[in-house]
Amino acid sequence: MNHHLSDRIKSLPTSATLAMAAKARELRQQGVDIIGLSLGEPDFNTPDFIKEAAIQAINDNYSSYTPVDGYGELKDAICLKFKRDNGLDYKPSQVVVSTGAKQSIANVCQVLLNPGDEVLLPAPYWVSYSALAILCEASFKEIPSTIETDFKITPQQLEAAITPKTKMVFFNSPNNPSGSIYSESEYRALAEVLEKHPQIFVLSDEIYEHISYGTKNFSFAAIPSMYDRTITVNGVAKAFAMTGWRIGYIGAPEWIAKACTKMQGQITSGANSIAQRAVITALTESPSRVQYMVDQFKTRRDLILSLLNDIQGIKTNIPEGAFYVFPDVSYYFGKTLKGKTINSAADFSLYLLEEAHVATVSGEDFGDDNCIRISYAASQEQIIEALRRIKEALN
Repeated sequence: MNHHLSDRIKSLPTSATLAMAAKARELRQQGVDIIGLSLGEPDFNTPDFIKEAAIQAINDNYSSYTPVDGYGELKDAICLKFKRDNGLDYKPSQVVVSTGAKQSIANVCQVLLNPGDEVLLPAPYWVSYSALAILCEASFKEIPSTIETDFKITPQQLEAAITPKTKMVFFNSPNNPSGSIYSESEYRALAEVLEKHPQIFVLSDEIYEHISYGTKNFSFAAIPSMYDRTITVNGVAKAFAMTGWRIGYIGAPEWIAKACTKMQGQITSGANSIAQRAVITALTESPSRVQYMVDQFKTRRDLILSLLNDIQGIKTNIPEGAFYVFPDVSYYFGKTLKGKTINSAADFSLYLLEEAHVATVSGEDFGDDNCIRISYAASQEQIIEALRRIKEALN
């Protein structure tokens, strides 16, 4: 019955991270002991002070439909958060709350992109960026980077990639999958290029902003010349360990926020009522309340880097944020291990799953064919065992 499906859905790729998670689940169901280092999900529980706010909301009977763009109290809290953490002045009318940051990004793409428009994706990039461009019948162009440049692009590369069809560029810092963070000076240099191209909008995905290890996140919209052309995307999934609560939000020019509200009103309407009330508490409190998670992530980052650097042929940078490493594994391409020839990052990742029983994700869907993504949102014991298995499988 596949021929009855729309061209739209047939052109849409399956999420690489979710596909690997599904393969890992299949093997677990067969009794295989799989260590999952593929999903971008904190392994901490949601902090108690946030859960208590949700319980209070249940007891206070917040059980009705919510405003399409979010509770007014939550939008006020988001505006205060933007000012406190990012130095950004947004009014509530510029804020839209959605069912996760992924929906926030999808809304923005749907209201700004037309068929034939072009999206620039500094690579590596989160797998859903390209898929959402495809869904809007736009094209996407990768701007490559390498481990030698800390997975960051230059202003010269950005300038060379721009065409008359370019409508948007996506920035993600701290970056998924590389963990790299653009400094203020690096962003300002990129902004100087975009100032010459007023037709281009910027989507700045800052979902990992609080998970950084010394390099402070700088918001692209804090550059005055770019404020009116930047959509700032954020949410609570990563820093607050609230992936299942499904709350994301944008700060944007008011006309874009209104369009996103209109789009969302025909798809999901308002986000979950209880989750929204809990997020008011999460964002009102100081980010220091979740610093213990960041400290643990840093310890794990240092651990996994030391273990990876002990494996022949693995090259790593030092990620400054998020909870991923993105090692270059091209040393193994063309080699045969236990009768299996490794020709790509996808082959390498599949080999680790089948031989080491460790789930990672190939870098191909992130825009880099030489790397794999490894999440260290796992216990130190799991990380140590996973890297022991990987080293043994590669020896």
